[in-house]
Amino acid sequence: MTRLEAGRHRSAGVRAGGWLLLVALVLALLVGPVSHAAAHATLVRTDPAQGAVLDTAPERITFSFNESVIGVPAGIKVFDATGAEVASSASVRASELFVDLDGEVPDGTLVIVWRLVSEDGHPIGGSLSFAVGAPSEVVDVPSADADAGTDAPVLLGLVRGLGYVGLLVAAGVAAFTVLFLPRDRGTDRSRARLRTAARLAAGVAALGWGLAVPLVALYQLGLPAAAVLDGSTWSSLAPAEYAVPAAVVAGLALAAGSLPASAAPGRTRTALILAGCFLAVTAPAFTGHTRAATPEALVVGVDVLHLAAGSLWLGGLVALALVLGDLARGDAGAVVLGRFSTWAAGLLAVLVVAGTFLAWRIAGSWDALLDSGYGALLLVKVLAALVAVAIAAWNRFSLLPRLRTAPRGRDRGTPATLLVRTVLAEAGVLVLVLGVTGFLVDRSPETDAGATAVEGAGESVQEPVQLGHISAEIALDPPAVGPATLTITMTDAAGEVAEGYEAPRLSLKSDDVDLGEVRLASLGPGVYAGDVVLPTGGEWEAQVSLRTTEFDNPVRTVTFRVP
Repeated sequence: MTRLEAGRHRSAGVRAGGWLLLVALVLALLVGPVSHAAAHATLVRTDPAQGAVLDTAPERITFSFNESVIGVPAGIKVFDATGAEVASSASVRASELFVDLDGEVPDGTLVIVWRLVSEDGHPIGGSLSFAVGAPSEVVDVPSADADAGTDAPVLLGLVRGLGYVGLLVAAGVAAFTVLFLPRDRGTDRSRARLRTAARLAAGVAALGWGLAVPLVALYQLGLPAAAVLDGSTWSSLAPAEYAVPAAVVAGLALAAGSLPASAAPGRTRTALILAGCFLAVTAPAFTGHTRAATPEALVVGVDVLHLAAGSLWLGGLVALALVLGDLARGDAGAVVLGRFSTWAAGLLAVLVVAGTFLAWRIAGSWDALLDSGYGALLLVKVLAALVAVAIAAWNRFSLLPRLRTAPRGRDRGTPATLLVRTVLAEAGVLVLVLGVTGFLVDRSPETDAGATAVEGAGESVQEPVQLGHISAEIALDPPAVGPATLTITMTDAAGEVAEGYEAPRLSLKSDDVDLGEVRLASLGPGVYAGDVVLPTGGEWEAQVSLRTTEFDNPVRTVTFRVP
């Protein structure tokens, strides 16, 4: 075997080993153990509890969430049973919301309607009702629409998609110009064309990211369009909602503005162009779903790689479509295409591994991928990306060899024209992928089952326990993420209702969350119930204790499986 043949075999072996490693990584991420990744902040407990009856009005009501939340101006309102608003003030500290009752509180039912923003930018809302003295017979409070308006508007998704297309094309074209385009004077015309394209794409990106800011404000705060004229609307946005668009625009201005019109850039200008590209594609990773996924530093880093690889891929395709016709008649076209084609294989590997990892950490489970709107959009994105990969493979293994082997001159026109068309088709598919991404940014990965838990997503489940001479049945209704009710029904050996020496005590916990003791209320002889909010699915342990005599206090544990 000659040295040349040996080298080819080693190269083939390295490529085969690389693809096997890529497949192994994808499989490991897909079938490996999946821990929960929060879709957005979930209410864990309240004090007082939902439905509680108090002797006197509390000075402060506390809402505890499973992650940090952001307050919304006028997002907290307290009503009495007649619908009249009760004077109150609200404050947020980390993962807790505090509502202070500032005025005189009448007896009867009180309803607190609340709206907040999760750490990942998703608005959440709901209501809490409890009674002072005794529950009111008639409650006329606008609490039914407390969580309305938490779905992202279509216009925001379209604007997001426009911003991402502009960002990735502008940064990718700018990077392609300094990384792949030959530095000789014969490419000056192509360089000028790419400079114009990068600046136009940067303008589109600035328009998309700029328009998204007021739309995000209205979406998060649940306000009408006229509220954009109110200063409090702008002051209530998190700093990241301003910093990220500003970084994108500044980075693209630096990159596109530093591109020369003719001669190849020097080292200093090349460094400025690449630094601007890096700043622009890095910024979006610091907002949205990555802020709620864990471990946050790793997820943000992988998202940066994902965006950078996507930018080079899409921007490179647009650049090729713009300059390949001019360069194809000489050797420069095959050289440029060969360079980019070699890099494209690595970019594809980065996109596959990074995209799989992000889906795994953000969705958190197969249920979120298969049973949620987020998962459906993500699968559409994956299918579209596979189409782009197929077109790229045809370009690499069929059309590129034809261009390389064609004689110089007019004979290269036919394969070059066909290659430009397929490159444009590949870029068009990637634009579709980015359009879907625009809707994914503001879409919660919460499963549809979890979102409709309050509406009866599942029938109640019961578990029997024996507490001394008393038989008890513990029911969870519904067995789903969100508000639920735990009910304990007790009977004696004859099947008649039974009571213990004292009322039963019950606590609830999972491996990750301990909800503590559940406040139980008597519904009649031998029947007690308490309201809980399950923040996550998985295995939940309910521990019940009952003092059956003055000296006996048996304790038993049952397990509920929550999808």
